[in-house]
Amino acid sequence: MAKYVAEGCRVLVATMTGGERGDILNPELDTPENRARLPELRQAEMERARQTLGIEQVWLGYEDSGFFQGEPWPPTPPGTLAATPVEEAAARLVPIIRDFRPHVVVTYDESGGYPHPDHIMCHRVTMAALDPAADLDYLPGEGVPWRVAKVYYHLGFHRARYAKLDAMMHEAGLDSPYGERLRARSGGDAADRLTTFVPCADYFEVRDAALRAHATQVDPQGHWFAVPMAIQKKGWPTEDYQLVRSDVPTSIPEDDLFAGLAFPTSDGVSVVDQALASGRERLSDPALGAGSGLGRE
Repeated sequence: MAKYVAEGCRVLVATMTGGERGDILNPELDTPENRARLPELRQAEMERARQTLGIEQVWLGYEDSGFFQGEPWPPTPPGTLAATPVEEAAARLVPIIRDFRPHVVVTYDESGGYPHPDHIMCHRVTMAALDPAADLDYLPGEGVPWRVAKVYYHLGFHRARYAKLDAMMHEAGLDSPYGERLRARSGGDAADRLTTFVPCADYFEVRDAALRAHATQVDPQGHWFAVPMAIQKKGWPTEDYQLVRSDVPTSIPEDDLFAGLAFPTSDGVSVVDQALASGRERLSDPALGAGSGLGRE
């Protein structure tokens, strides 16, 4: 997101839940007082991350469903995102898509990145909102219909990336945080699905600053920050995606989420790569159970 903001895009994050049932993963902040005011803290954290990235952000207003490990899972609390029919939640996202008019949407894949029920709902709701957003007969009073040209899954956590960074950590004589993950990923992997590799190493510091802004959700001494920045930039300098839907021709592999898109200019129509000087206007990124997108007028 930081890369496209720097290039002149507008970026929108549509946040589906408030994280009310989340855990406090930063030991220094895990106090009874903070647990009691977690919704307030999560909203403030989102605002700090928004400012760090230079993006826009909206809330869809659903309650966090919670994440439980082990079995059996308890019943899904009523009123939460996971207890909401997909079509009902998609109806809240459709007017946002129509208003922001993104050319590209990015969301989780069907696994949610990891099996948090709200992440999985993010995938389902985002995908369910795309066609209705373009349908003249759907919610006719809720904005002008808009068809998203390209849809991606963000698949940054995959074996190829872990293996490369793990090897570089060992070569540098450092302990790697990836050993257990690599042992657990012996079968199929998201790396087999990747189509798009966006170079953005110059923005890794901004990415990490935005992650640290979610202070209750990450341990600043934990695995997210265990790999030195120099190793990250040299070892895997891209953010990686799977193109799952496109209305425009494009060549795989891609290095830009706008690849294949064309926009009107004063001289006619030029492809995105030729129009970078004037900037690309919009990227939207629904978070905590939503999707993201890029676009330009």
